[in-house]
Amino acid sequence: MENENTKQKMFEKFTWTIQDFSKLDYNEYSEEFFLHDHLWRILIYPRGNNVDYLSIYLDGGGNVENLGGAWYKFANFKLTLINQINHKMSRTMETEHLFSAKEIDWGFLQFIPLYELHNPNNGFIVNDTCIVEAEILVSKLKEQNQVDQAHNKTNDKPTKHIDKPLPQETFTTFVELMGLKDIQQDFIPLLEEVCAQHPLLINSQKKRTLMYVEWAFTALGRVLHFLKTKKVKDMNEDACNHLQNLWEELETFKFDLTWLEPHVQSALKMKNYVERSVQVKKKKENICVLEKEIKMLKEKIIETKVNLEITRRELTKISEAFVECDLDDGLGYGGR
Repeated sequence: MENENTKQKMFEKFTWTIQDFSKLDYNEYSEEFFLHDHLWRILIYPRGNNVDYLSIYLDGGGNVENLGGAWYKFANFKLTLINQINHKMSRTMETEHLFSAKEIDWGFLQFIPLYELHNPNNGFIVNDTCIVEAEILVSKLKEQNQVDQAHNKTNDKPTKHIDKPLPQETFTTFVELMGLKDIQQDFIPLLEEVCAQHPLLINSQKKRTLMYVEWAFTALGRVLHFLKTKKVKDMNEDACNHLQNLWEELETFKFDLTWLEPHVQSALKMKNYVERSVQVKKKKENICVLEKEIKMLKEKIIETKVNLEITRRELTKISEAFVECDLDDGLGYGGR
């Protein structure tokens, strides 16, 4: 566990290494970890919380019986599924929540599809071991504001733990609320997906002007649409230059793009990969041609050897009782 304290905030990262993952039952809690006078746990549903996705939550009710009914804890947090093959491909989702006796857990019902999780080539489960991290940023000032507001709205009656979190704001509801009309329709489902995984994409734009927000999400949609529709073989020099321009435009809108940058950088490197792939393909084709020629030559040699042996046997047969003479000798007639 790592922590880093400042005057206004406290940050902690807790890593949960889950062994024998395939043997887990319906749900599983991590061990408790302590932060800012509060106990936390990670809660996972390895087979999905009634969905075909891995479900992961941050649980703040580990010591709920000792807290009473009027406790609150505001936290901005990230949950990360570690990629054990390529750390840059780890899957992270982030959100914020005011934890209380009525809402003791919060997180993501659809974190990653189960088929992706269990694909051995994806690196999320290695040797039947899965690794989940929780990063918690607790802001003292923001927490106090949230607690003050909550005290004015709720009573002290505690309720029992709930499995499913309340639905968070979606990109579609954000579009309707803001009155955004000029975002390309092809971009909407892509933006819906990434905003569900990274809610701060929406939160970071709420105080912007309508025109700025439309430009920002259009720029994000262009990059997502490019990555969604292009194939590796399409990444020639023109395509790489186009993606680079889209990326530089997107960076001007000050999104937190740490989750997207590895995918963009990987795509930009595809030009060299494609060029080398073409070279490798040509070399393989040349090798195939040469191997066929060698095979034909070997077959020809074998055929020639067989013909040689047959000819030698025929020569031996016709040479029996045969005396060679000089063909230039005269025939003669017995006289002088």
